[in-house]
Amino acid sequence: MSVDIIQQKLLDYQCQSILEQEHALKEIAQEIALMALSRAEFFDVAAFQGGTCLRILHGLERFSEDLDFVLLKPHQHFDWEPYIKKMKEEFAAYGYILDVTNKTKLNETIQTAFLKANSTGGLLILKDSRTHQPKLQIKLEIDTNPPKGSAYELNYLDFPLPYSVQTQDLPSLFASKCHALLCRKYTKGRDWYDFIWYVSRNIQINFSLLSHAIFQAGPWCQQNININPPWFFEQMEKKICHIDWQHGKQDIARFLRPRELASLELWSKDFFISRVEKLKHYSIVKNN
Repeated sequence: MSVDIIQQKLLDYQCQSILEQEHALKEIAQEIALMALSRAEFFDVAAFQGGTCLRILHGLERFSEDLDFVLLKPHQHFDWEPYIKKMKEEFAAYGYILDVTNKTKLNETIQTAFLKANSTGGLLILKDSRTHQPKLQIKLEIDTNPPKGSAYELNYLDFPLPYSVQTQDLPSLFASKCHALLCRKYTKGRDWYDFIWYVSRNIQINFSLLSHAIFQAGPWCQQNININPPWFFEQMEKKICHIDWQHGKQDIARFLRPRELASLELWSKDFFISRVEKLKHYSIVKNN
């Protein structure tokens, strides 16, 4: 019966290609992992964040690879091991053999584990003539020294069974994304896709969290800067003017369904400057 639930979920995606099926199977595995973590009381000490959080809980259109989390309080000795056993049990109940590689290292701020899930229940609908096997590797990352300022909320999911997930709220998620946009050393098209999503929904930025994050890590680390909206908008426009948008489009394209690809033709300096202007206008109106 548990395998039937997964099979029906996969059919609901109406996959049109091997790549879409791989994304769907990975997303199904992500939700099983979240349920397992919830049942292991992981969300008593941590919150869900990142692109997969937007995808699963808020309807972001693009597929997402990793499960990203942040501890509610700093904990230098956090370890994935107590949660791995529960994840293996839950995956087995749904027809998966789960192999977990714990990459936790002492004193590293970001603790990482890799999940590799192989189906024993014949869950493929579209066959790949090269391998006949889906690529199901999921990276779990958690920030064990989170910047101050986040706000959190409790959300509920019902696949494969009902459970609760604690997440950053949307303004805090947006602040975390803005920190990545300004401080990441390379261009990640998925970051900018998510930026468009936040702006289109008039989400406000949690500037308290953004200020602490910028002070804690990145090119402005430990500098006495007033991280306010004018400073942020100025830095965003500078960043946008120096990005290779063709590279950004290549990064995001494989995570989109075919009907969305046409929108990437808009990606340019002028387009993203216009998104910053929209965010700026909404922020002014909201605060007056």
